[in-house]
Amino acid sequence: MLARKRQTGWPWAGAALALGLAAGRGFAASPAVTLPAATNTAGYVCRLLINEVPFPGERGYRSEADTKTAMEALLFVLDGRLRRVPAPYRQAQVAATTAKDILDVITAGGVHGQFDGFYRDARGQPAMVSRVGARIDNLVRIAGQGQPGKFAHLLQHASTLATAYVAEKLTCTDPHAPVKAVRGIPATGSAYGWMADELRFNPGGNFLRIPDEQRGSLGGNRFFTLRKDPQ
Repeated sequence: MLARKRQTGWPWAGAALALGLAAGRGFAASPAVTLPAATNTAGYVCRLLINEVPFPGERGYRSEADTKTAMEALLFVLDGRLRRVPAPYRQAQVAATTAKDILDVITAGGVHGQFDGFYRDARGQPAMVSRVGARIDNLVRIAGQGQPGKFAHLLQHASTLATAYVAEKLTCTDPHAPVKAVRGIPATGSAYGWMADELRFNPGGNFLRIPDEQRGSLGGNRFFTLRKDPQ
């Protein structure tokens, strides 16, 4: 019944690289965007949020606001799997792991597990595949061209969210908390999984596809809540 993220390596990287080449022509550099170090929890969470959403020019991008809200929704899914699993569900049912912290949630299942490209290395340390790091490095480079714009704003939002979450000072609200029913089926509220927003992807089981009118589609992803009464 686990809602797995489709194995992607999102096809956005090529578009971002092309944008990077264009953005680098004829613009003065703006102050560099700095993300938390990938070796700490905030930096790792930040990079997951960035990797799972589209930036301007990439497939699935709608607006800065949509991508920012998607980041927030992703973070609430992770936290839901860690700390807010609704009864009578067990964490292992919802997150496919027994997690002690958010890093366990992200790295569950290895390199092609819950979140493709995020895993623990042979030493047990959180790691990312090279394509993830390359895309994020390129987005940071694009953000450093010209005056701070959407790229910089989105990167900063991911950084702010992850840092606030780790410090337990998150101020945004869960966009899916009000989802208490889906097309007449009682639901738990909140999302507990996401997949690429394509009809052919559905985790099945007790997961319910949140429809558009309940903000189920954000940042190129489709979010899923749970049946209130498991079948």
